[in-house]
Amino acid sequence: MATGFMTRSLSFLRSLNGMAAAGLWLCAAGAGATDVSVVGLFPGKAIVVVDGGKPKTLAVGETGPAGVRLISATNDQAVIEVDGKRRSLGLGQKAIATQFASGERPRITLSADGSGHYMTTGSINGAPVRFLVDTGATMISIGASDARRLGIDYQKGRQGYSETANGVISVWKVKLESVKVGSIAMSNVDGVVHDSTDMPFVLLGMSFLGRLDLRHEGTTLTMTQRY
Repeated sequence: MATGFMTRSLSFLRSLNGMAAAGLWLCAAGAGATDVSVVGLFPGKAIVVVDGGKPKTLAVGETGPAGVRLISATNDQAVIEVDGKRRSLGLGQKAIATQFASGERPRITLSADGSGHYMTTGSINGAPVRFLVDTGATMISIGASDARRLGIDYQKGRQGYSETANGVISVWKVKLESVKVGSIAMSNVDGVVHDSTDMPFVLLGMSFLGRLDLRHEGTTLTMTQRY
């Protein structure tokens, strides 16, 4: 069994005293909609299909059919720009129809509770969950019962360990098909499942937060999607 990774989820446990496939984007472009599918991902390059045409390999900075421009690309995701608007397409991302007005980026503002924690509701793989924002967690961290409720077959994932305030525990690394908080939506986000632990909420860790701009002002936290 592979055990080659380590995560951290210290903030949550201290507070209790005790994680190349296809992508599709529909975006506004002139009078109609440009259909962009990412069918291959490599460091610095992506293979795209625009409006059902022939696959086109783009290097970072190149512009393809219908003005589709590749901003960045890794083995996991590409950032595509169309008509001045950008979208991140992760591996295995399913069809999403999203339009950004005037380049406006999705954002959400949270207020701290009496303990200074930022709680919010959202969804994983389309099912509702309650999140605790935790910058001390490497990945989105899910308890065993929530994972079962979400239909995550986590034992098909990669087994590893998580360093917590209560010691090192066994976890399973998984890919979350979709994660949404307010208007912020991401695909193919890394998560870990604590198969021997149930938690009252899901930790919204850095595999999600690391792709946002975070701003604290007093008792409020504003999270803005970068692209």
